[in-house]
Amino acid sequence: MTLCNLLRVPPIFIMDEVFKSSFGLPDIAETLFPINRAHHNLSATHMESDDYTQYYKAILLSLVKIILSCLVFCASLCSFVLPAKYLYLVYFHAVSVCVVLISYWSNIQTLKVISGKYEDIKTDIVDEFITWDISGILKLFTHNEISDFLYLICRNTILQCIISLVFDFLQTTTRHRSIYKILSFSFIAPILVALVPGTQSIVNTAAVLATLFPLFIMMKNLWLNIFTLVNLIQDGYQYIKTIINNFGISALLENEWNRLNIPNVLRIFWSIRVLEQTLYLLTDTQVQNQTIFDAVKYLLIKGCDTFTAVLGMTSFVSYFCHYIGAFFHWVLLTDDVDDKSIGTISAVLFYILALQTGLTGLEPEKRFTRLYRNICLLFAALLHYIHNIVNPLLMSLSASHNPSLNRHLRALLVCAFLIIFPITMLTYLWSHHSISTWLLAVSSFNIEIIIKVLVSLSVYSLFLIDAYRTTFWERLDDYVYYIKAFGNTVEFCFGIFLFLNGVYIMVFVSGGAVRASMMCIHAYFNIWCDARDGWRVFIKRRTAVKKIESLPEATSKQLTEHDDVCAICYQNMGTAKITKCHHFFHGVCLRKWLYVQDRCPLCHDILYKAELANSQPRYNTHNEQQIENIINNDNS
Repeated sequence: MTLCNLLRVPPIFIMDEVFKSSFGLPDIAETLFPINRAHHNLSATHMESDDYTQYYKAILLSLVKIILSCLVFCASLCSFVLPAKYLYLVYFHAVSVCVVLISYWSNIQTLKVISGKYEDIKTDIVDEFITWDISGILKLFTHNEISDFLYLICRNTILQCIISLVFDFLQTTTRHRSIYKILSFSFIAPILVALVPGTQSIVNTAAVLATLFPLFIMMKNLWLNIFTLVNLIQDGYQYIKTIINNFGISALLENEWNRLNIPNVLRIFWSIRVLEQTLYLLTDTQVQNQTIFDAVKYLLIKGCDTFTAVLGMTSFVSYFCHYIGAFFHWVLLTDDVDDKSIGTISAVLFYILALQTGLTGLEPEKRFTRLYRNICLLFAALLHYIHNIVNPLLMSLSASHNPSLNRHLRALLVCAFLIIFPITMLTYLWSHHSISTWLLAVSSFNIEIIIKVLVSLSVYSLFLIDAYRTTFWERLDDYVYYIKAFGNTVEFCFGIFLFLNGVYIMVFVSGGAVRASMMCIHAYFNIWCDARDGWRVFIKRRTAVKKIESLPEATSKQLTEHDDVCAICYQNMGTAKITKCHHFFHGVCLRKWLYVQDRCPLCHDILYKAELANSQPRYNTHNEQQIENIINNDNS
């Protein structure tokens, strides 16, 4: 799996280079004004004609660059998503091409050396072999130049033999051993031709022909596998169609995400990219004297200059945030059902912030500032996630009367962190930055998390007090509702403030389709849906209160005679409400029950049939009374 992940990294580098070139798009100013007319003495007509000629040439060249960039990008993307076994074949062919080019380069370089400087020596060697003068041959071989000549020949021959073996190994689809022998001979053929006197004019041609033969073998193998490629495309299409029809696009994306192991591949890509920039810092004399902060700043700026680089940085952000969440789960001693949720949420948030703020298109200094601000916003979002972990734990510990002091202290320690850290962050930001829309947004997030933690601690305290009470606390539900309503109202107000802050940024600072779409999503989910749900809860509660108030209150005599517990909470009844079906319940318990349904918890009779009867005409009530009397007489 690790090797497969490494093999998927080079296509990402190719796509990254395509993004760096902006898909071949030209500079508009340079395209429209290719000639500085002030430096030409031509007439206006000729100048305009030359301008238009260069303009059309630039447009044509740009179109060619765009087409080539798109083709390279699509080819890299297709290579990236290939299954592992086909990915290996792609690399076999790519390495085979590189091997052939290395062979050609080695032959050309060797031929350049031996064709000029050692021409006379080579002729003497041939003459001595023809006359079979052993003493002359030995004398020539003891010469230093002859030794260098033989060293070049032997070195290149050995190299070509190794290249031939590597090429044979890579071309595993060929089954003809005779072709292997011819192939091995073709790699060393240029050197053998160069040793023959009078062949200096054709050595370059021999080198080219020696290269064309292995390339022909490769093309032949590709042509023989063309049906495999067609079948692969058809199988991929059928697979995608089946998954989408049966499970939907989301299932397809999730399956491919796991198959390609995209987070790990992106992390490897970004690590190699940062390592490359680090080596540049270590080797460049102009930047060797920089401080550690300057070096880290340079690496961060270069690490988010393209969309693919931002994806790589996002994978690292997701990785770190995942372990931050795992650390707090360990502190709270909770089992995380979806342990990747915080990593996924943080990755989506970070990348959306990068797109929304146009991170890749900013100048280096502005890019670093924007990256710093996005990380501050991300930390504020992490605090909200941590609160979502600790809040249900607090409610569970207090409501279940958990006696474990260790669990309580851990939860309270995390709550203290969620209060102290935002206060420290606010103090630092307001002391080092001037007021801005970004500072207001970060401040609102931090103030909101402080209020939410205080609300959670207040409810937790109320539940703890109720746990140590010996009597039923009927007003507890009201107090909890008022505290939570206050917290939800403050959160709703902050949501409106953030929406207005975003409108101001979009109108007066920087707009964009991504920002506009995110504002629409925020307005719907965080403002409209919260307001609608809050209003529904308020209406339900008010309706339930009115219904409970319409029920008669049980007297102390009735409670003494009844001498039972509430059937909903199983607590003793100091006070109770009597339903129309003559059942006793706590008023607050019955109110909670009415949030769910309007029937009695015991007999499932409609609790307000008397009200329904009063709303009907009098003759209906009289007829119902007669029917009841007849039924009673029959039963008796």
